[in-house]
Amino acid sequence: MSQAFPGPHGAPATGHVPVLRLGEVLLVTLQGDLHDSTAQQLQEDLAETIVRSGATGVVIDVSGVEIVDSFLGRILAETAGQTGLLAARTVLVGMRPAVAITLVELGLTLPGVHTALSTEVAMELLRQQAPSSRFGGLRQESQ
Repeated sequence: MSQAFPGPHGAPATGHVPVLRLGEVLLVTLQGDLHDSTAQQLQEDLAETIVRSGATGVVIDVSGVEIVDSFLGRILAETAGQTGLLAARTVLVGMRPAVAITLVELGLTLPGVHTALSTEVAMELLRQQAPSSRFGGLRQESQ
């Protein structure tokens, strides 16, 4: 069952990117251009939702993005870094070939971001790599 999380004041606001919860994974779908204020709000909403929901993974669907620039590349890398600090992994899905080529041409490697061709593959990847606990994936072995 999926669940949409409202903005910080309870209701979805214009210019917000919806964050859907699918079990332990949050799904974010980017459509068109991502403006400065929307990108910043997305990062804040996503961080708050990870903490509130206990999500262990984030899937960012960029299939609706036709043009990428250094700003969007930086936002994706920063978002993945933030989610990683909150013990969640990020998978980017739906990247068009032109977007991948542009990212490489811009020299943006997106550290901390895994990629998958579809949301289903991303969900399976996150399921296979699920940490044993929310505390950095550390596991205490019995003696």
